[in-house]
Amino acid sequence: MTESTAQPVPSIPTPPIAERIPQHREHHGDVVVDHYEWLRDKESPTVLDHLRAENAYSEARMAHLEPLRERIVAEIKNRVRETDMGIPVREGDWWYYGRTVEGLQYAIQCRVPAAPIDPSNPFDPAAWTPPPPLDDPSQPREGEQVILDANAEAEGHEFFSLGSLDITLDGRFMLYATDTEGDERYTLRIRDLETGENLPDEIAHTAAGAFFTPDGRFVFYCTVDDSWRPDTVWRHAVGTVGGEASGDVPVFHEPDDAYWVGAGLTRSQRFLLIEASSSITSEVRYLDAATPEGEFAVIRPRVDGVEYDVEHAIIDGRDRWLITHNDGAPDFQVDSVPIATGHAVTGDAAADAGLDPIVALVPHIPGRRVEGVDAFAGFLVLDSRRDGLPRTGVATLAPGIREQELDFVDLTVGDGLVSIGASGNPEWGQPMLRVGYTSFIEPATVANHVVATGEWIILKRQPVLGGYDSADYGERRDWAVAADGTRIPVSLVWKRGLVPSLDGDRGENGSSAAETTEPSPLLLYGYGSYEASMDPGFSIPRLSLLDRGVVFAIAHVRGGGELGRAWYENGKTLSKTTTFADFVATARHLVDSGVTAPDRLVAEGGSAGGLLMGAVANIAPELFAGILADVPFVDPLTSILKPELPLTVIEWDEWGDPLHDPAVYAYMKQYAPYENVTEQPYPRILAVTSLNDTRVLYVEPAKWVARLREVGADVLLRCEMEAGHGGVSGRYSAWNQRAIELAWMLDVLGRADTAP
Repeated sequence: MTESTAQPVPSIPTPPIAERIPQHREHHGDVVVDHYEWLRDKESPTVLDHLRAENAYSEARMAHLEPLRERIVAEIKNRVRETDMGIPVREGDWWYYGRTVEGLQYAIQCRVPAAPIDPSNPFDPAAWTPPPPLDDPSQPREGEQVILDANAEAEGHEFFSLGSLDITLDGRFMLYATDTEGDERYTLRIRDLETGENLPDEIAHTAAGAFFTPDGRFVFYCTVDDSWRPDTVWRHAVGTVGGEASGDVPVFHEPDDAYWVGAGLTRSQRFLLIEASSSITSEVRYLDAATPEGEFAVIRPRVDGVEYDVEHAIIDGRDRWLITHNDGAPDFQVDSVPIATGHAVTGDAAADAGLDPIVALVPHIPGRRVEGVDAFAGFLVLDSRRDGLPRTGVATLAPGIREQELDFVDLTVGDGLVSIGASGNPEWGQPMLRVGYTSFIEPATVANHVVATGEWIILKRQPVLGGYDSADYGERRDWAVAADGTRIPVSLVWKRGLVPSLDGDRGENGSSAAETTEPSPLLLYGYGSYEASMDPGFSIPRLSLLDRGVVFAIAHVRGGGELGRAWYENGKTLSKTTTFADFVATARHLVDSGVTAPDRLVAEGGSAGGLLMGAVANIAPELFAGILADVPFVDPLTSILKPELPLTVIEWDEWGDPLHDPAVYAYMKQYAPYENVTEQPYPRILAVTSLNDTRVLYVEPAKWVARLREVGADVLLRCEMEAGHGGVSGRYSAWNQRAIELAWMLDVLGRADTAP
């Protein structure tokens, strides 16, 4: 590795300057003049021309990085097995899996017949072990049937996303829903897999997550209102054109703008469920799946501030609801509740009916955040979080075992910063649990855990080509200290031999290597909202940074969920600025400990993490050489004051309601990045957005960039004109987008001409 400084930019073109057109906003006696609100008009040719000018300016400013972008794309491709097969998952009489082919953007969904299950031995693990991987993944499996080629579906479209995919239990019909704009409104269709032809069913503007009823006669799907809120659940008869005008039946509508709705089916196939939930309150309705045209009933009426979800289980021959809730249990617990004649029976009603009482299946323990429970015919799976890391526990069900006797045993795989979780487990009767686990330096591994014996069957490890060896890399958990004394977890990943400050141990004189070596370039990532946890995970594109001596770090700030519900509560609404202070404290800790220095520190965050980026740019610009803000929520006050905008009312539980509460208004105005741009030196900033994003509208970063440019900041805006909140679609497009961002970071960090 050779040291270098940032490459000089040959010439700096003139940046586009947005016209200042004053618009007035008044709330709670406060008058604000906003000169860039006119950029909100997405249909305006002037606005579109301005965004194209921003793109042209960014491309010109980063033209000198084109060779580096090409090298990074090549590095990613050289590490990825481009032609590969996913691990088959059994559903009914078929094994389903996806295939990728070199040169194609999207996966191809396939299936092959599965051997019949012996009725006398339905839990035989052999029947549930997928066919082994092929030596040549470019060849189809014997008997393979392609059920959906996303590349063919995406032909002629710049963007493509699959929002629903479900197949009837008999394997005959498949529903799928596609979005070709990026606005998360999907067109639903149904295909006869025997003929390969689509039925007349076609329903536009659905939300993701449609599914068949067990008998295959109906499809349940959701639609969204004008603010993109899923608000209505519909029942559609298979074989009809579809849509309200064609006889589809609205089975539930949620009038409260603060609630989303969604629908699903229990793994047991016994019940249909509809959930209405805000950020802090939920309510679940259910219906016997054998009578899909019946009326849904409420399991527990909504109570403000009480969240719950339900799972159907059979314990010792008794139907039970397993209800995960926070009623009197801040870190959540799981109750086992009797079901009688199709109704949930609680409290005194259970005793009056002569039924078993409610049992605390998983009691509340402060500091153990219970995230949910999954039920199978022979076992239960508990997802929880302790000490900042996810845990998965399994309890075996057997005749005669009651809830009080169940023992959840944590699955353990390796040491250190490991993420573990169950996934790809659709079948009620399967005798084994499919589990995935990974770390920052260990590629993802998928295995079957045979519950009855404890045996592990490794199914696949994520291939990383080019001689990757996890022993060449290091990872560790560090702790920063916030101003209020709270310890903030920090995850660090680096390549050994390139970062002496992290490779070394304490010396004889007590000093650490970090105190005696040159600081390293470092990328510090943060999010800190919605109780989302930034868990350990492997990334192939990240290797292009690590191999150039860049340290990757995550600041697990408050507002996230790493350390339980209180960690989240202390970083939202009127405590939101704690999130920003925690990130700044983490950056200072990394600088003060000698790991990095302000002139070689880049910060990154997206969406709500983009708000974090905008806030720290205003609060502590001197700490960072660069900031990457991806689809950043940087004009939150303007957006949340507009209840007609997508998802605004729902967001009041997370951020507060500035429209009706002057205290919330004043608090948000104090930290909103766009509102607080000032005349001060800013680090280099790259903002990335998408024209069709319905979650964080493109106008927020567009306005922010215009305001930053007013005060002389070196800021770039990249706007994808055919994409949504998740950015571009297709794996090659995504690699290219990430390579652009990584090249910009390396340029800021002075490593643009450093070979890995």
